[in-house]
Amino acid sequence: MNLHAVKAIYRFEMARTFRTITQSIASPVLSTSLYFVVFGSAIGSRMGDIGGVSYGAFIIPGLIMLSLLNESISNASFGIYMPKWAGTIFELLSAPVSFIEVVLGYVGAAATKSVMLGVLILVTARFFVPYQIEHPVWMLGFLVLTALTFSLFGFIIGLWADDFQKLQVIPLMVVTPLTFLGGAFYSIDMLPPFWQRVTLFNPVVYLISGFRWSFYGIADVDVATSAFATLGFLALCLVAVWWIFRTGYKLRS
Repeated sequence: MNLHAVKAIYRFEMARTFRTITQSIASPVLSTSLYFVVFGSAIGSRMGDIGGVSYGAFIIPGLIMLSLLNESISNASFGIYMPKWAGTIFELLSAPVSFIEVVLGYVGAAATKSVMLGVLILVTARFFVPYQIEHPVWMLGFLVLTALTFSLFGFIIGLWADDFQKLQVIPLMVVTPLTFLGGAFYSIDMLPPFWQRVTLFNPVVYLISGFRWSFYGIADVDVATSAFATLGFLALCLVAVWWIFRTGYKLRS
């Protein structure tokens, strides 16, 4: 394992974050704070409890997950796409660095940034809505696991993308709608039976449900199912990355 290469890639990506801290950190935190103001304080105060939890507190895990998914994908996809766009990726591919070390550097940095963002949003939420965390270890576990999984997914998108527009297609057209329809702002138990069954095909449901359980002990699906679903998607992403580097898909042309 070439730890020097991993460290160099990781430090480069982290330095890029702190050079653009307004865009990378401040902007997502501010945007999510507006959700807390509107849905948590203004609208939430006029709505009833959900599962014994106030509406403002109920949506906190969903809002954190919404930011976490988007930022994980964005950070990782942009990080690996820029070397492709600039042509410097060929220097990386010809260096004595394995694809495992490349993935560790880029995905590790993207996941670190996403976890930092998630923690900042969690701290910011305290100023607007009171909440509790019943299972802090599970909460941190879901936070890190989701950040790693979707940073790896974003890494795949960055390898696949041919231009800057493609970097935004899947986050905007797929991930964000699935998050809004995945119980970020409501419990799927509030839906008619038919739509409850349909919603279970949405993978984001399992992420939000497991994360919400770590806060309040309530969930739309079993917490073990949520954890296994996330691990399964992580495994699929790992296989996809291995195949891309093995075949040179979108790398050698």
